Amino acid sequence: QVQLVESGGGLVQPGGSLRLSCAASISIFSLDAMGWYRQPPGKQRELVAGISRLGTTNYADSVKGRFTISRDNAKNTVYLQMNSLKPEDTAVYYCKAVRGGMTSWGQGTQVTVSS
Repeated sequence: QVQLVESGGGLVQPGGSLRLSCAASISIFSLDAMGWYRQPPGKQRELVAGISRLGTTNYADSVKGRFTISRDNAKNTVYLQMNSLKPEDTAVYYCKAVRGGMTSWGQGTQVTVSS
């Protein structure tokens, strides 16, 4: 089981930016993929962005051009840079790791976009 710890959430005004971090307990080179998901109030969890071991990225249509997923292999950390935030981005954001068919989740971090 991979331990994942998210940080960086908070309250931000519309149009603002936040950067989320997800620190893994093992080398992220050993992971098949990592990703960020979010769960808005009263809704199902949805994919925001993903990154494969080879560095291939993918994004939900709703965040393309505004969010960027990246990683620092030396720190075993994946980031989600969120720009031009909108109220509809309000959600609990979760980090996910996949390794050999097993999935691990972080505890989540709250992002609230409001004036």
